[in-house]
Amino acid sequence: MAKQGYKNRIRVILADRNITNRTLADKLGVSEMTVSRWVTNRFQPSMSQFVEISKILNVDIKILIEVDPTEISGTVEDEAVYALMYPSSSEKKPVL
Repeated sequence: MAKQGYKNRIRVILADRNITNRTLADKLGVSEMTVSRWVTNRFQPSMSQFVEISKILNVDIKILIEVDPTEISGTVEDEAVYALMYPSSSEKKPVL
């Protein structure tokens, strides 16, 4: 089974907790359209927004941003996600 993308994880958690896009948007101070764009994969939340979403939904941020280390493309954002996911110096980044 393929891993769910962040958009599906947010959507599943919202549905599981009976939280609407509007409620999440209000708590984040963004528009309902912005949240809708996240859950439909038109846009991606920023790292700071992922942090706030994880706090509001009371979930570990890794649940929202988990990535397969073999899929990291080397962008600055990917490097930041990798650093959050694998803080131990004993875990080596895969060679691409």
